[in-house]
Amino acid sequence: MRMALDTNLQVALRWLLGLLLVWAALSKLANVGEFYGQLLGYRLPLPNLLLKLTAAILPWLELLCGLLLLANRLTLPALTWAQVLFVIFIVATGQAWWRGLKIDCGCLNLSLLGFAPDGAASRFLQSTGFAFFRALGLAFAGGYLLRCGTHAGATQLARNSINPSALRSRTEGGSGTQS
Repeated sequence: MRMALDTNLQVALRWLLGLLLVWAALSKLANVGEFYGQLLGYRLPLPNLLLKLTAAILPWLELLCGLLLLANRLTLPALTWAQVLFVIFIVATGQAWWRGLKIDCGCLNLSLLGFAPDGAASRFLQSTGFAFFRALGLAFAGGYLLRCGTHAGATQLARNSINPSALRSRTEGGSGTQS
């Protein structure tokens, strides 16, 4: 029972991270120029060229990681890269929040969910404080999946591929080999 619950939680978290990464990527790719402007709002001590490269490359990395997680393929590299992104998001949003910057985090296009861009709910969900805690939660979820052995479902698949006669023999006190 516990194993099934753990596996279901891992699958759900992998899907949640994958969907959020794809959503974030598509939101940024829809308007890379606007995303670059949002990056400038963080007032990071980085050269503009690096911020332009970030605006051009980051959404594609998010998309790749998200799609790999959804497809349950190459999940260890996808989760590792996602963790790197989440830590960067924690640092970027944390410093902006600490400095009191009132900026749109540039993470997700909430209009896809029907939120008015200038509405109170949208402003709260895009705030740096909320973005900081969201990134923290995503990092914890990704860390949990990495700690569990990455791709949810692989452990269950390995358990299902055990030779039933060998398993039966072990539980009956035998060595697991046939004579």
